[in-house]
Amino acid sequence: MNVKRTWKTVESGPHDYQEALHPVVKKNYGKWKYHELPKPGILKHVAESGDTLFTVRAGTPRQDSVDLIRRLCDIADKYANGYLRFTVRNNVEFMTPDEENVELMVKELEAIGLPVGGSGPCVSSVAHTQGWLHCDIPATDGSGVVKSIMDSLYDDFKNWQMPSKVRLSTSCCAINCGGQADIAIVVKHTRPPRVNHEIIANTCELPKAVACCPVAAIRPTVVNNKQSVMVDHKKCMYCGACFGACPAIEINHPEHSKIGVWVGGKNSNARSKPSLGSLVAHNLPNNPPRWPEVNEVIRKILTAFKKEGRPWERLGEWIDRVGWKHFFEETDLIFEKDMIDSYRHARTTFNQSAHVRF
Repeated sequence: MNVKRTWKTVESGPHDYQEALHPVVKKNYGKWKYHELPKPGILKHVAESGDTLFTVRAGTPRQDSVDLIRRLCDIADKYANGYLRFTVRNNVEFMTPDEENVELMVKELEAIGLPVGGSGPCVSSVAHTQGWLHCDIPATDGSGVVKSIMDSLYDDFKNWQMPSKVRLSTSCCAINCGGQADIAIVVKHTRPPRVNHEIIANTCELPKAVACCPVAAIRPTVVNNKQSVMVDHKKCMYCGACFGACPAIEINHPEHSKIGVWVGGKNSNARSKPSLGSLVAHNLPNNPPRWPEVNEVIRKILTAFKKEGRPWERLGEWIDRVGWKHFFEETDLIFEKDMIDSYRHARTTFNQSAHVRF
């Protein structure tokens, strides 16, 4: 029997993103007239055709259970024509053309403990790396750090209390997968890895262990008549990539995992060009489960920014306007001469290079 094929086979990778677009979005794709922010967590988009689409944004936990996903899908079926999406900052967004459904969704989301907010001049949810949950080289639990930060910034997420939006990110190692942000929290190892020469030959593929180092700091050697590797401490940048490839190259240690806070990073080119963050606090203790020292630094920065920032001025733009000296005075942070680096001459200041040097 001949059956007419109505589907498209996807050999690999995700489906076409347009399959998941809300019908109103698909109809007016690229033809939007303007958008508004009626209140925190609510977005209103108006198309050239006159169609209106409301978006409700809510923060979600760092890890979502199957039960929670099902409850979110039920809300989407009830109010949003069955459409929802997750953002890179772990928010969930529901889209509906019916304005009367907006407040109903807000009430139902708040009832299950999901705060509505994160849009406009407020603190966003944190874009973060996975930590011990999925990654094999982190220096701490990424989800725990984010949970403690967002608990302390709960009101700033739900209300418009900032001069402009404030993006936050966390990264569990110096590779910095969390990316640039107005405030970036980066956890890093602070000592070179230790090689367990007794077990490495039977535990790891030595060529892979040597090849995994991005700065060629690992070399093959022989110890006690056994094949092993050595670490060049002058080249090592403590990223931890070697531990992921070879557990016998041990780098994790509770006393040697420290946290640094970077400010002024920016990905967009709105009003000013993208920028890299600068270090303003370092060697903060990796102190679970609430990380009070990290939260204290973030609160000092946000308090000063809230006090002096101009409307729609990003945190890095505020620092450029008032100067670093004034920033450290207002935030009561301790300045050290090695903190501020413009990333010029990074070959010498950060020991990072695309070239393999022996």
